[in-house]
Amino acid sequence: MGDPGKAPVRGRLTAGRSLAELTWLRVGGPADWLFQPADPDDLSAFLAWLAPDIAVFPMGVGSNLIVRDGGIRAVVIRLGRGFNQIEISGETVTAGAAALDAHVARKAADAGLDLTFLRTIPGSIGGAVRMNAGCYGSYMADHLVSARAVLRDGTIATLTPEDLKPRYRQTDLPDGAVLIDATLRADAGDAGELHARMAAQLQKRDETQPTKDRSAGSTFRNPAGFSSTGRADDVHDLKAWKVIDNAGMRGARRGGAQMSEKHSNFLINAEGASAADLEGLGEEVRKKVYDSSGITLEWEIMRVGEPAEN
Repeated sequence: MGDPGKAPVRGRLTAGRSLAELTWLRVGGPADWLFQPADPDDLSAFLAWLAPDIAVFPMGVGSNLIVRDGGIRAVVIRLGRGFNQIEISGETVTAGAAALDAHVARKAADAGLDLTFLRTIPGSIGGAVRMNAGCYGSYMADHLVSARAVLRDGTIATLTPEDLKPRYRQTDLPDGAVLIDATLRADAGDAGELHARMAAQLQKRDETQPTKDRSAGSTFRNPAGFSSTGRADDVHDLKAWKVIDNAGMRGARRGGAQMSEKHSNFLINAEGASAADLEGLGEEVRKKVYDSSGITLEWEIMRVGEPAEN
């Protein structure tokens, strides 16, 4: 066990790697190390070799992340091509943690399996399991059979929903564990109808969300404690966008950061924002919402790392 730089790996290990270009918001300083493992065995051997006092941070595709400007004092693990397989057997879909949610939804629909709720969720399956992602009233927890993870000591473990205890936007994934795949159960459906439903979801998303801007998806969890159901009778009183609007923060700016005019629960990098701009604006929104309604918004975007040195 020892120094990451001397680890015998088959994947790519880079010191001082800037993370800004790897996040959807395009901000953030360097990681001490970035490791892109070749496959699960490579990842397992690396974590078993790595000194146990060195922090590990699994990154995913950076769709739900603010990396602070000072970077991350850890080994960042980013999964790639060796972790994006999708296999379908009967009513189950097993997807690698790096497989994009949208791609899994499409492949399942091709096979007549309904995972359409994943189509408009940004990011990959690993992040979706970790955050119990959901949309249109469906959640990963409704479909999850099991997930495999490489634990911090390099052991590969199978985790059940009972282990993960999924709830609204969180799970009990062990510290330092890196998800490598998940098996989902899906209801049968007509492939054509499933694809038509997803097309309608995409159209609605593009009409109501700033999909062409640099964002990280929804910024705050809904105070109501559940995702949009997509139904006409859905109640909006305790949706994050509604309480942000009520606090007068739609379109608010700080440096290069802005709360979107199109959807006020989307924090966007409008013009060369720093991570400090983005996080600072988010905290300002939380304060204004609390002052106006007594509601404390909880971040849905993960913020990690250290601020830049002054």
